[in-house]
Amino acid sequence: MNKISNIYCVGRNYAEHAKELQNEVPTSPIIFSKPTHALVEPVGEEILLPGNRGSIHFETEIVIRIGKSYEKGIRVEEIVNSMAIGIDFTLRDVQSELKKKGQPWLLAKGFPNSAIVSKFISFPGIEEMKKTEFSLLINGKKVQHGNIKNMIFDLQTIIDFIALNFGLGEGDLIFTGTPEGVGPVRDKDHLSLLWGTSVLGESIIKLN
Repeated sequence: MNKISNIYCVGRNYAEHAKELQNEVPTSPIIFSKPTHALVEPVGEEILLPGNRGSIHFETEIVIRIGKSYEKGIRVEEIVNSMAIGIDFTLRDVQSELKKKGQPWLLAKGFPNSAIVSKFISFPGIEEMKKTEFSLLINGKKVQHGNIKNMIFDLQTIIDFIALNFGLGEGDLIFTGTPEGVGPVRDKDHLSLLWGTSVLGESIIKLN
């Protein structure tokens, strides 16, 4: 995996996911970040996650990689050079407590190995992406699937918003939000990340 600069994530970007967690549907993008220490590529190995901090939920997402520095007016197809399937792991019990206190989500989102990113493939363009679903299989069973056409905020809106507020340049990754169907992972679960019928990454969960 090429050098990664920043990892940005979009929260509540699918209306049905917001509803399943009893959250309001946002009117502008909700952005948080993960440290680069959270990043791990699923190449068949065990991925170690904390087993003593409550429930850990999978959130399967399209991840886009930025190929050049942002300039105002730049189009998605001009700035994104590749895409992957990712999982934004979330310590759900920890996140719930942080929400109650009005605190940032970092403790629930930024732990080591909390950002799975599959191998990257060429970015096919927005219209082509709308023709293909991304999905997560756990132990061979499809547990989550989605399509970018169901996003609340499209890729152009996300890119422009992040660039305006935080900056955006070559090597940055954006987790673009998860659809409904999130749930807990368990020790020894086998995860497969799919783009259409193509498996882009696999790993086995190990809870410590």
